[in-house]
Amino acid sequence: MEQAPQKLRVIRLGHPVLRKVAEPVPEDMFDTGRLHNLASDLIHTMRLEEGVGLAAPQVAEPLRLFAYWLPGEDEPEVEPTVLVNPEIRPVGEEQEEGWEGCLSIPGLRGLVPRYRRIKLKGRAVDGSPVSLTADGFHARVIQHEFDHLDGVVFLDRMTAMRSLAFEPEWERYVLADEDEDEEAETTA
Repeated sequence: MEQAPQKLRVIRLGHPVLRKVAEPVPEDMFDTGRLHNLASDLIHTMRLEEGVGLAAPQVAEPLRLFAYWLPGEDEPEVEPTVLVNPEIRPVGEEQEEGWEGCLSIPGLRGLVPRYRRIKLKGRAVDGSPVSLTADGFHARVIQHEFDHLDGVVFLDRMTAMRSLAFEPEWERYVLADEDEDEEAETTA
């Protein structure tokens, strides 16, 4: 039986579930109240925490599923989506660095290289197949959440730890510099 969404407790780096490989969602769990409730709670919690993604291991559920959405600021909007037992592969070798943060590592940002474009196969909560190609920020969010299913956090993917910054300083210095660079490019 489905219930009203509940806010879940997001665990932080140091909790052992964050570093374990999550178990696949079993066949008999698809399209059940338990899975629908977990999916709904992930979306609800993600939005309350102002995140763009949240994986089940981040709420101490060692299962292979995650929720994400794209607010549509710089790229097309993607409605809240839950992917179950996903598999991803890169399309091409092109990677790009981008700034990431994590609800399980609050207050920090770092530059992380990710594949520019990926293909994903998985299932929806009802068990139906899902297949998509994502690029840019969409691909970055999926790769970040997928990493959580394998016990990997964005810090593990960083190639230059010198870019690690606390959010207030990141906003004050890094974002301000990027805004100035963009302004200079548009006025040149």
